[in-house]
Amino acid sequence: MENATLYTQVRPAGGELTSVLVRDGRIQALGGAAPAGVPVVDGGGALLLPGLIDAHAHLDKTMYGMPWYRNEVGPRLIDKIENERAEKKRLGIDPYRQSARQIVMSIADGTSHIRSHVDVDTDIGLAAIEGVMRAREQYRDQIDVELVAFPQSGLLIRPGTLELMDEALRMGAEVVGGLDPAGMDRDPKGHLDAIFGLADKHGKPIDIHLHEAGELGAFSMQMTIDRVLALGMQGKVTLSHSFCLGMTDTQAVQALTDGLLEAGVHIMTTGSASRPVPNVARLRQAGVTVCTGNDGMRDTWGPYGKPDMLERTMLVGLRNNFRRDDELALALDVATYGNARVMNLADYGLAPGCHADFVLVDAETVAEAIVSRPVRKLVVKRGRVVARDGRALVEAP
Repeated sequence: MENATLYTQVRPAGGELTSVLVRDGRIQALGGAAPAGVPVVDGGGALLLPGLIDAHAHLDKTMYGMPWYRNEVGPRLIDKIENERAEKKRLGIDPYRQSARQIVMSIADGTSHIRSHVDVDTDIGLAAIEGVMRAREQYRDQIDVELVAFPQSGLLIRPGTLELMDEALRMGAEVVGGLDPAGMDRDPKGHLDAIFGLADKHGKPIDIHLHEAGELGAFSMQMTIDRVLALGMQGKVTLSHSFCLGMTDTQAVQALTDGLLEAGVHIMTTGSASRPVPNVARLRQAGVTVCTGNDGMRDTWGPYGKPDMLERTMLVGLRNNFRRDDELALALDVATYGNARVMNLADYGLAPGCHADFVLVDAETVAEAIVSRPVRKLVVKRGRVVARDGRALVEAP
């Protein structure tokens, strides 16, 4: 049998020992003996997980591999945005080089897919889009990267940005990004008009950074829900961060949750330690799709973060007070199947017929894998080993 490998002695999600037959980049069967002539890889009793997914990254921003950045930025969102725009030039943060470095680290940690927001503004133009596209092409056999054209410095307040966003989508960015319609552009209707117009023109989904907290965030969220319903874009819009869902007005949060469900709007949370955050368990119980990602890491915004989605799963669990094993399993489901639903990934998972994207880790249970975050024993992408013992089989610049 050509283009086939049998992985033996593995435990899907911590279950019973079995084998996984991979052929032509897909899982063909679970269990059974090795067909004649098929190479066998002994999993050694390792836990088998589907490929981890980072549904909210900023590949163009990371400073991994560069000298330590002394952070003296102010406390406001606009302080961080303006500081970053200036420091990119001063420090020479090359979007190709830096995104390639984070991509290779992500491969080593078992990530099979990334959705990355990539800055588009009138200072850098499309340089970041071009750089990240170059990196994703270089590593396309090891990982899938989806790009969001992201107006980090504002859309309407910086004339010319809308046209650059339009061009980024023509170049191949898969998602229309947005940012704080009221708080940043100070024109929520105009902002939503612009990004929904781009989505309609290019046939793309939308992912909006919604940092706005409390009643302001609730106002922008409700406007987005109304727009989705009016335009029939159910299931095609994600609201990232959504701190307003962490406010103490439970009746207002419930009304927003009902609207999110009706409109099929997804919620992305990183489990931020410093802001009110959406309640993952309540959203999931209500039927809202929740996803997660590592956000920015080791950049001019802050020194924290690693491209390890098991670590992110742990942080989401900590922020949501997940202690039981079934609660931690829910957190991992968010970081795998939830992320896959938001990114509209076909044939994702560990069932026969799915793409052979999976990770082997030495852990007894899913919960242990999350809290211990062991070195990834083996990472497989479309049936090919791409990382072993915590090291990617490709190099970064």
